[in-house]
This record gives sequence, structure tokens and C-alpha cells, in this order.
Amino acid sequence: MLSDNARGALLMMAGMASFTLSDAMMKLLASELPLFQTLLWRGLAVSLVLGLLVWRRGVFRIAIARGDRWLVALRTLADTAATWFFLQALYHTPIANLTAIMQALPLTVTLGGALFLGERVGWRRMTAIGVGFLGVLLIARPEAGGFDIYAVYALICIGLVTARDLLTRRMSRSVPSLMVALANAAAVMVFGLAGSATEVFVTPAPYAAMLLAGTSLFIVGGYVLTVSAVRTGELGFVTPFRYTGLIWALVLGFVLFAEWPDTLTQLGAALVVGTGLFTFYRERVTVRRGRAPIPR
Repeated sequence: MLSDNARGALLMMAGMASFTLSDAMMKLLASELPLFQTLLWRGLAVSLVLGLLVWRRGVFRIAIARGDRWLVALRTLADTAATWFFLQALYHTPIANLTAIMQALPLTVTLGGALFLGERVGWRRMTAIGVGFLGVLLIARPEAGGFDIYAVYALICIGLVTARDLLTRRMSRSVPSLMVALANAAAVMVFGLAGSATEVFVTPAPYAAMLLAGTSLFIVGGYVLTVSAVRTGELGFVTPFRYTGLIWALVLGFVLFAEWPDTLTQLGAALVVGTGLFTFYRERVTVRRGRAPIPR
């Protein structure tokens, strides 16, 4: 019989595999459909699935406070912009490299929480954040010839997703997660529709339609699985399993795109993941100390 933490870890690993498979299919779609039309079709499919889930669970009947509505709107804008920058980088960057850079998100969110939300971050975690950013520099290598506009897009994406997550932290717990996800999907669909006006319309071929269905299915699956993971196991236990997405990115990059990161990129990825794991460890230590009984 698996414990709740073990089930949560398995759900998180499955969720990260699902997200990475979705990204791989989007990368394959780059040669099949224009970007905005891809966003339109995927946004439509995801919106329909999430809309059905929201309706079946009665989420539409839940009132959302005005302040939370503004936070949802700002979060949606940040997430939509992040989607565009991420896909631009994904189309022109090895998937493992990009995934490794994105593993810095727990570090940037921790730093953002300290700077903007007044969350306490000790010197150990600040040191870990600094080492993690060094890992990002090893992957991106600003001084190298390989550093281009798409590496900049990946870094901009990290900034936008960090802002998104900080806005999420400001929301009250009464805001349904499914409603937030539906707002994001609908916004991406509208963004894709607007951008499609600048592109020549391409009717999806059967192969492209299959990829669109796959990326839509996997992105919804990733969302459901990761949310289920953090609701099943302890947050501090299951969250580090997000890093298994890098393993999937390495495998898919090699199998589908004949990509394999060089030694410096692998070292940078190890630094990012290692410091992220240390950050989660320090978070658990802090939580345990907060729960410890006060000696009389």
C-alpha cells in the first residue's frame, strides 16, 4: 500500500512527463503550423476540456472577490506573454537546454517572495539562489556564440512566470484553481486568434491534428496530475519531483530531435537542480521548526 507521499510523488512525476510531452509536440508542430494558429487550436481544445470540468464541478457558481479578479486578470496576462516567449525559445532552442533553464523557477519565485511579499529567506537559501543562477549562466553562456535572442526569450519567460506565481500567492484560497486555468487557456486562445490575422491560414494536416490533440491532452493532464500531486502528498516532499521533467526533456530531445546538451549545460543543469532541491530542504526545515513545541 503506497503512502500519500509516495502517491503524490508518482503523480508529480507523471505530471512533469505530461508537460514535457506537450512541449515536445509543440516543438514538432513548429514545422507544421504557424505559431499563432497553433496557439489558437490548442487554446480552443484546452478551453473546451477545462470549461467542461469547471461546469461539472459547479465552479462557475463560485463568486470571486473583486481584488482576486484583478489578480486573476494580471496573472493571465503574465502567463499569456510567458507562453509566447516560451514557445519562441522552444522552437529555436534544444528542449533539454530550455527545460534546464526553466528549472530555476523555484529559485526565482523564492527570491521574488522575499523581495515583494516579505517572505523570510535565510542566508543559506540566498546562497543557493546565487549558485542556481550561476547554473543558469552556464546553460545560457552570455559570452558564448550560442547566446542569442531566444536565450533572452527564455530568461524573459522565467521573469514572467515568476510574476505569475507571485500573483497566484496573493490570491485568496477561495479562488478555484480550475477557474484560473480556464482563464489562462481562454486568454491564450484569444491571443492566438488575434495573432492568426497576421498569418496565412493553414488547414491542419492529419499529422498536425494528431499533434494538436496530443499537446492539448498532455497539457491538461499535466495540470490535473500536478494539482492532484500537491493535494495528495506533502508539498515539501512532492515538489522536488518536478525536476524529473528534465530527465524527460533529455530523453525526448535525444529521441525526437537528436539533441544532447554539452558538458557545461549538464553541469549548469546539475547546479540548478541541486540548489533547487536544497531550497526545498531548507523550506522543510523551516516549517518543522515553526511547528516544534515551545519549551516551557
